[in-house]
Amino acid sequence: MQPVREDGEQGEGQGAGRHAGQGAGQDGGGPYGNGDGPGPYRYRRGPYGNGRAYRAGSGALDPATRSRRSDVASAGERRVGWALRWLPATLILVGAVFYWATPQGVTSSPFFESAPLVAAGLLSLRATVVTAVAAVVVDVLLEVFNGTADYSESIIEMISQCVIGALAIGMNVLIRRNYRRLASVRHVAVAAQRAVLPNPPAGFGALRVAARYQAADADARIGGDLYAVQEGPYGVRCIVGDVRGKGLEAVESVAVVIGAFREAAEEEPGLDGVARRLERALQREETGRSGLDRVEGFTTAVLAEVDRDGGALRLLNRGHPAPVLLGSDGAARMLQPYEHALPLGMGDLGTWPDELTEVAFPPGASLVLFTDGVTEARNQEGVFYDPLEHLDGRVFDGPHELLDTLLDDVTRYTGGRVADDMALFALSRSRKPSGQPPAEPSRAHAP
Repeated sequence: MQPVREDGEQGEGQGAGRHAGQGAGQDGGGPYGNGDGPGPYRYRRGPYGNGRAYRAGSGALDPATRSRRSDVASAGERRVGWALRWLPATLILVGAVFYWATPQGVTSSPFFESAPLVAAGLLSLRATVVTAVAAVVVDVLLEVFNGTADYSESIIEMISQCVIGALAIGMNVLIRRNYRRLASVRHVAVAAQRAVLPNPPAGFGALRVAARYQAADADARIGGDLYAVQEGPYGVRCIVGDVRGKGLEAVESVAVVIGAFREAAEEEPGLDGVARRLERALQREETGRSGLDRVEGFTTAVLAEVDRDGGALRLLNRGHPAPVLLGSDGAARMLQPYEHALPLGMGDLGTWPDELTEVAFPPGASLVLFTDGVTEARNQEGVFYDPLEHLDGRVFDGPHELLDTLLDDVTRYTGGRVADDMALFALSRSRKPSGQPPAEPSRAHAP
């Protein structure tokens, strides 16, 4: 999935919107910038402290639409591709001109010999054959018209040209065969991603859902980032996580986590029970591994739960980047846990109660969860991307616009140099009239 178009620009003072809940005594406001919230949720409005907020997007965006930066890159790639397709013919033409413009004894064979080799890697089999034949024919005609076709040096050059042309045709056959195999592997990777990370439902009642996955490598399709959502008797539950490691073993762990989550989300009455089920599933899966992956295999994750009536939001964080809660007025706050917990799969180091954080989830609010590919994205100066700073004061039509804008913002911030995969998930509650202000977050330890 590629990022979509950008929808607006940041206001002045962009660096001012910081989360102020990292220590006691910092200046801040309430959960939406106008109160005296205690502890980690003290909040200070950033670039939109005057209450202004602008809307990002006025309707549904096509997830396949590329950002402006991607459109420019694609146009440049098309121009380069057009030039490369005509490069073999250009080499033959330059060789002919070089032959007539230089004195006798100066050979132009490098131009004729390189033309079919270039065509072998860029053009089809038919075009490669035409290029090889054209290079030989032009070379022979030039020698005949110049009266040097019977010279030993000319004969050797023409034979060499025929041999190189035949080699170029063989190279093209091998390249095309390998390309077909690579295309088949990519199709399998796409099918695997759809099986492991299917598109979530559009929503559940008053809740709307969206998910995005962007690989750091444009040719990659699957990795260690994950997301899933499940509706059950206890409400709508979702998970966003990041498996340590890369490759197929990471994908195996992703499948284990998602499978265990879907089962536990319907059976466990609390998020702490879901976390314990995931812990046991990962421990069983890691027994089949060897080496470092068996000792240090783990998964960072955030579990979220929304009541069936959508009024309350509960979170359980296992060593994962904190999600961001957006109010209906655009005010943003980061839901940091009071106490950080170890990731899933590291239960051998100790056991203690999981911390559950509960906050209000009023109409028009949105929750966005993401992996460390977002928070560890850097600009040219090496400064990490701050999702709280860039989302504060922005109002979105729904979860799709929220994730599309966030992905495009990260791409612009890094200059297109995304170093890690990014999985994003958003929950939005439909707007309804409500005069009740959101309550302060409460914390509790699960029994």
